[in-house]
Amino acid sequence: MDNYVLWYDQLGMGDVERVGGKNASLGEMISNLSNMGVSVPNGFATTADAFRAFLEQSGLNKRINEELSSLDVDDVTKLAEVGAKIRGWVMETPFIPEMEQAINEAYAKLKGDANDDFAVAVRSSATAEDLPDASFAGQQETFLNVRGLDNVMKALKEVFASLFNDRAIAYRVHQGFEHSLVALSAGVQKMVRSDIAASGVMFTMDTESGFNDVVFITGAYGLGETVVQGAVNPDEFYVYKQALAEGRQSIVRKTLGGKAIKMIYTNDTDHGKTVETVDVDVQERMQFCINNAEVQELAKQAMIIEEHYKRPMDIEWAKDGADGKIYIVQARPETVKSRSDKNIIERYRLKSTSDVVATGRAIGQKIGKGKARVISSIDQMASVKPGDVLVTDMTDPDWEPVMKRAAAIVTNRGGRTCHAAIIARELGIPAVVGCGDATDRIKDGVEVTVSCAEGDTGMIYSGLLDFEVSKDSVDDMPELPFKIMMNVGNPDRAFDFAHLPHAGVGLARLEFIINRMIGVHPKALLDYDKLEDESLKKTIAMQMAGYPNPKEFYISKLVEGISTIACAFAPEKVIVRMSDFKSNEYANLIGGHLYEPHEENPMLGFRGASRYISEEFRDCFELECEAIKRVRNKMGFNNVEVMIPFVRTLGEAEKVIELLAENGLRRGDNGLRVIMMCELPSNAILAQEFLKHFDGFSVGSNDLTQLSLGLDRDSGIISHLFDERDPTVKVLLANAIKACKKANKYIGICGQGPSDHPDLAKWLMEQGIDSVSLNPDTVLETWLFLGKK
Repeated sequence: MDNYVLWYDQLGMGDVERVGGKNASLGEMISNLSNMGVSVPNGFATTADAFRAFLEQSGLNKRINEELSSLDVDDVTKLAEVGAKIRGWVMETPFIPEMEQAINEAYAKLKGDANDDFAVAVRSSATAEDLPDASFAGQQETFLNVRGLDNVMKALKEVFASLFNDRAIAYRVHQGFEHSLVALSAGVQKMVRSDIAASGVMFTMDTESGFNDVVFITGAYGLGETVVQGAVNPDEFYVYKQALAEGRQSIVRKTLGGKAIKMIYTNDTDHGKTVETVDVDVQERMQFCINNAEVQELAKQAMIIEEHYKRPMDIEWAKDGADGKIYIVQARPETVKSRSDKNIIERYRLKSTSDVVATGRAIGQKIGKGKARVISSIDQMASVKPGDVLVTDMTDPDWEPVMKRAAAIVTNRGGRTCHAAIIARELGIPAVVGCGDATDRIKDGVEVTVSCAEGDTGMIYSGLLDFEVSKDSVDDMPELPFKIMMNVGNPDRAFDFAHLPHAGVGLARLEFIINRMIGVHPKALLDYDKLEDESLKKTIAMQMAGYPNPKEFYISKLVEGISTIACAFAPEKVIVRMSDFKSNEYANLIGGHLYEPHEENPMLGFRGASRYISEEFRDCFELECEAIKRVRNKMGFNNVEVMIPFVRTLGEAEKVIELLAENGLRRGDNGLRVIMMCELPSNAILAQEFLKHFDGFSVGSNDLTQLSLGLDRDSGIISHLFDERDPTVKVLLANAIKACKKANKYIGICGQGPSDHPDLAKWLMEQGIDSVSLNPDTVLETWLFLGKK
């Protein structure tokens, strides 16, 4: 029997040649990780020897190799013809009697005393599959909810035939694998009842940036095929490994997906009719598919698996709705980011923008452009020419032969772990998935530019836009007498930016988190139950979907944004500036018009410390304090420090420090430093007095320049006079630096000036400033400029 069938608990990673990568990995986990908390459903595998013996019947193998040896896989019409012919031959060929008997006996043992509802999954496992340098994502078939021995045998035959799917044939050629050297094993595994719960995919790294310190989890309701295929936009979670290992709150990011459909069991046992896709109830869509405890449990299992394999892993998981437990159903090496050179920073940058035609989730950080080819089915594959932008509802593995021709890929459906995303990463082309309505908004034949270089959101622009690509090595940066930090407002880019050389974050703005991740005025959330406008309440309810109440939504989203940046740059300092919206900017948030005054010059109005200590806004500021407290105390990010902007007077300085202390943010507690933005002439002139209340300064050069020179920086008429290098500004800067040095306190600069003017950064270096915080796109250029002898 061993020649034809092996049980998972007999297998390990040394058996890839016998049962393929997928089955060997399942056996490895059952044999080695079951006692460590990793749960894998039991099962058995047919062997590669069984497959080869099956093909050797009646000269089948010889006929197959003759067909494939002369095939040009880029001729998609011929590829389809040859693939169909070979699959027909396989389906017509009977199993060897001894092999059939071995499968019968193994299935009977697996089923045991279970009733006729006993179901298994039948999956492929190629001997060249899931190696560290090739993913073979979805190349062969998977059959779920297979019931009864006859249907198991049919599914096994289909799995064997699927080695000769068009996509699998083409993929092997593109990856340089000899057809005759690849054999197939089929895994028969007890089903997890995720059809009445949830399932998904997770990676032990961030798939877009390669950042290694998080586990990235996606999930949706029902069987996992919808997530893998990209048929749904799943929920997403990021878990910080270090916090999880320390037993702390470790979820740094949650994004609610659409989850519009789910795959469930049918009552039909006929082969190919055992599952169906149905709509998900609207209320269910508005909730996360798994809770926080389950997210952390998944991440724990992922870390155990990664530690065992000693490399980043791509893992499929399923929650059983019957027993409530979480199971691992596949694990394979991550094959793209783990192979990239971490010392080479490649940057794509648009030189201009145009009208945005559609948006979705960005895959990778590249830009592509070309003529849009909107296609609705695989039958139109031949119409996609090299350099076209492929636009479709969703892709599956059958599309692989044409995806490699595309300059970019755009889909209506799918998340960052779906098939389209995985193949796009392997091919090194930009993709924007989960757009919702891209096939309606993008017209066939029009020229578009697809940008994944602007964060989590991928943009499809009208027209062919120019862009530039730069490559820089960061393994040998010159030593500098001060620290280069970064200005990071967008948590979406934090993991990517963390690959740049840095000494932490000199300015993390809360405004971006509030504007993009929350979108609602904090007062409207606090007053939610009192709001009379039902339309407004409905809009706010949509924004806060997945969170228990309005107040918790606001705090949690701040925590997510801050902790994402904090974990990306840990253990280096991350200086978080409390919110510095002006009244007109707050008014633009949902519900903001109910609370904000109309000011003629908001730049000089109700902002910064004045706002925090006011009766009108104090309760909103306290939400920000609670978020910082959770990030530091519950998640362990003591690298996070607080910065207070726009402190006009010494009286305001005293009051805001008292308010922070009242809300659990006392200077010195657990190493907390409170920094003040030095951005008013009064701050620099009375630097010694202000420093009695704060642990240092961070210069805001934009406001300091406009207020020193009496300019409105938003006025185009006098914009030519705006220069941070003006002698007046330099005098104030020098005074602030001198005062901080005398008091032995931190002095840095986070304003725009050093990013725009490397010579100003050099002057600040000569003055003895502790750090200069730059925009990420200027870090390498400025660093190298300052390092010149």
